[in-house]
Amino acid sequence: MPTTTPSPLLLALRESTRDCHKALEARLPFFSPGFDSAAYRRLLQAYYGFHAPLENSLSNYQGSERRKTPTLTRDLLALDLSEADIDALPLCQALPAIRDEASALGVMYVLEGSTLGGQVLKRAMAERLGIDHDSGAAFLDVYGELTGSYWRSFLERLGQASAARPAQANTVQAAIDTFTCFEAWLGQRKVLN
Repeated sequence: MPTTTPSPLLLALRESTRDCHKALEARLPFFSPGFDSAAYRRLLQAYYGFHAPLENSLSNYQGSERRKTPTLTRDLLALDLSEADIDALPLCQALPAIRDEASALGVMYVLEGSTLGGQVLKRAMAERLGIDHDSGAAFLDVYGELTGSYWRSFLERLGQASAARPAQANTVQAAIDTFTCFEAWLGQRKVLN
């Protein structure tokens, strides 16, 4: 039976990443006045450039059902990019280090947590840009009806993680590094506010 009390690791992750999460969220352009279909397409291209190499690095630690790159690819195709265009997209080289299960969990915390906010973005982009699951916004609801159960199973995995202080410190640092690398990449791609 899953616990309803947050694990010490989850509490440490929330507390330690709060500032970098808020800072990145404030710079994301989804609700900016000039945000249009072209800006959305550029943003998804940048997301692809971060997720594709990062998910390859995570492949030994998470199942293929949690890969978001295939959905990003479908969205980019729906937004009029060709497969050749997608293959030619720049990929982020400055990724958070994934050395072990502890660091993988920190990276996954950021990636899995972002799926929860997608629900709000999905509705907003439908209203603002007229896009939905079939026309370029599937990534915003990448797990669909499974979002809640996937998040709960990830929380269970966090709860079962090593309670040793060095492992927890590695998990927290990897989460912070993921936010930092992602924000730096999006800034480099010039898609942030």
